[in-house]
Amino acid sequence: MLSLVRPAKPGSVSAQPTAPTPRRGHVVIDRLRVSFGAGDQARVAIDDLSLDVPPGEFVCILGPSGCGKSTVLNAIAGFMSPGSGRLAVDGEPVAKPGADRGMVFQQPTLFPWKTVLENIAFGPLMSGRAWADAESTARSFMGMVGLLGFEKHYPAQLSGGMQQRVGIARALANHPRVLLMDEPFGALDAQTRAMMQEALLGIWNEFHTTVLFVTHDIDEAVFLGDRVVVMSASPGRILADIRGELPRPRVPDIAFTPEFIRIKKQCFDLIRTESLRAFEQQTQGRGA
Repeated sequence: MLSLVRPAKPGSVSAQPTAPTPRRGHVVIDRLRVSFGAGDQARVAIDDLSLDVPPGEFVCILGPSGCGKSTVLNAIAGFMSPGSGRLAVDGEPVAKPGADRGMVFQQPTLFPWKTVLENIAFGPLMSGRAWADAESTARSFMGMVGLLGFEKHYPAQLSGGMQQRVGIARALANHPRVLLMDEPFGALDAQTRAMMQEALLGIWNEFHTTVLFVTHDIDEAVFLGDRVVVMSASPGRILADIRGELPRPRVPDIAFTPEFIRIKKQCFDLIRTESLRAFEQQTQGRGA
């Protein structure tokens, strides 16, 4: 079971890291447009998409396959340049990747030749911190995600869920203003996925880092998010920005409440309608 118990001795190598100021991490997307290819082969992936995410908010992004959910995250991360529109974090334009934005992918992108401890300490070391400081931070986040005792293990010696925990801890070790998560639990079994969701919410409740979380799973989006943003089929636009009245902290039984079911049905209806529309368009295009 995942442990969220914090190390108790201040000043020790496993001391709790200092949380970043909660008023950082304001994400603004203004009329974003992203295209792939050129000329007749150009395809618009995202068109006229705007989103304002205040500091500390947990936003989940849903939509049909191929709607551009991951493209939105990649643009915020600075991995690609939009064709037009504006992207900013705390008023600073996004021009390239930076430590202020941490990314967690569906498949853990760990260094296979580094141990768990070395993987998590990598970011702080690259930012110029001494090994003792980086190790202290790494051990603290290992405690938060239930990996104490696995410091010397390599990624190949870990289960998929444990590897993903390393990825989350590594992303958080730089104290990012924004945490970008691209279907991080999509490859996990149902039980491990549920445990990881609760662990993530426990950490988020501690630090209130701004989170943008992409998922195909409606239940996951409603359970985790303050808001659920539903995107249209390609080209991706925002169909709905849904803010529910679900209390925090979230518990598994919340999935049986009327408010949870109401939001889930609203999301389901939107995505089903949009998926059918996209399918009909594709079918008509093939028949033309």
